[in-house]
Amino acid sequence: MSKQRLNIIKIITMILIVASLIISGKAFLAHRNYKEAVVAGPSVTEVKTLGDYFAPLKGSVADCNIYILDSGKPGGTIFLIGGSHPEEPATNLTAEIFAENAVLKQGKLIIAIRANRSASTVTRPGDAYPQFYNIKTDWGTKKFRMGDRWSNPLDSWPDPEVYVHYPSKQMLAYMDIRNINRTWPGKKDGSITEQICYGFMNVIKEENVDLFIDLHEAELEYPVISTIVAHESGQNIAAMASMMLTDMEFAEPIGIEFSPKSLHGLSHREIGDHSDAVSLLFETPEPFLDRVRGVTDERLLLEGKDPFVMRAGKFGLLYESIDEDGWPIDVRVGRHCSTTLMVSQIWNQTNPGKGVIIENIPKYADVIDNGVGHYFKNPDEAVAEKVFYE
Repeated sequence: MSKQRLNIIKIITMILIVASLIISGKAFLAHRNYKEAVVAGPSVTEVKTLGDYFAPLKGSVADCNIYILDSGKPGGTIFLIGGSHPEEPATNLTAEIFAENAVLKQGKLIIAIRANRSASTVTRPGDAYPQFYNIKTDWGTKKFRMGDRWSNPLDSWPDPEVYVHYPSKQMLAYMDIRNINRTWPGKKDGSITEQICYGFMNVIKEENVDLFIDLHEAELEYPVISTIVAHESGQNIAAMASMMLTDMEFAEPIGIEFSPKSLHGLSHREIGDHSDAVSLLFETPEPFLDRVRGVTDERLLLEGKDPFVMRAGKFGLLYESIDEDGWPIDVRVGRHCSTTLMVSQIWNQTNPGKGVIIENIPKYADVIDNGVGHYFKNPDEAVAEKVFYE
C-alpha cells in the first residue's frame, strides 16, 4: 500500500472518529440536560430543593426538588423518595404520581422524585441502556431520562480503591461511594453522594419525619425482591402490610425482610439508627436489571418480558417467578402505590394523633386497568406556577 493511500485512510478514520465523538457527545449532553416537567398536585403547598436543607448542594446537579404536601391539619409526616437508583423507573414514576395527584386530609407528605439526580444524568456504560423511555398518557407521550445505579462519574471522580463507609468504617466496594443506598447517613464533607444523604438526613430532622419510605426495584436474580425491608422500629408495620397486601391486593405475594444490623450504608438501617424516623424500603421485580437478560431496550424496561430471564427461572436461578406476562411497569408502579398506601394506613392505625391521610392515589388494580400514564398531568395545560422540572 502506497504512503499516500495510507495517509488517506488515516484521515478518513480520524474524520469518522471525530464525527462519532461529536454525535455521541451531543447525545450525552442532551440526556444530561433534559428536563422532566412535573405538575404540582392540589396538596403541594411548597417546593423546596435539597440545597435548602444543605447549602453546598444548592444549584448543583444533585440539588433535587423536595415537594411539601401539607394538609394544614395536625398529624404525622411521611417522607417518600423515588429515584435513589434511576435505573429503577417504577420508583420515580410512583413518586411523581403521588406529587401530582395526592390529596392530603391530615398530616404532611414530603416527596423527592429524583433522589439521586446526578445518577439520572448518565446510563450504565457498556450495558447499552436506552437514554430515555416514554410513557403513553391521556394527552400524549411523556419522556423520561433513564439513569444508572451510581452517581455520574462526571460529578464524583475518582473512585477510591476501597470505599470506607462513614461513620461505621465498614469497607465496601469502591463504586459504592457513588451509590446513594450505601452512603447513608451521609457525610457533610464527603463525596457528592455522601453529601446527598447528609442533605436528606437534614430534611428528615428539620421536618420531623415520622416514617421514611425508599422505593426500589431489583433483578429477579437478587434474593431481596418483592419485599418490604424494615428497620426493627418498623417491623410490625411491614409485617401487617405484607399480610394485608398479599391477601387482598397483589397477584404475587410481597414479603418482609429485616434490615441487617451488620451491613451499613443502607437507608433502612442508617435512617432508623440515626434519626427518630421509622425506615422502610420497598422492592419490586425489574427483569431489565438481570444479568441473563436479552436485548436491553425500552421495550424490556417497560414490558418486563424476557425469554432469557424466563429460562433462568426454569433452571431455578431466580428468586421471583416470571412468565409470558413478565413484570410490566404498570404492575411494578401499582405495587409501589398500594404498598405505600397500605403502610400509611397501618401507620395511622398504630399511631393515634400522628396520622397521615392520603387520598386520590390509585391502587394496584387501578394502575393496571388505566396504565401509569393516566395519572400524569399535561404541563402544557397547567399554570406556570404549578410546573416544576426534574
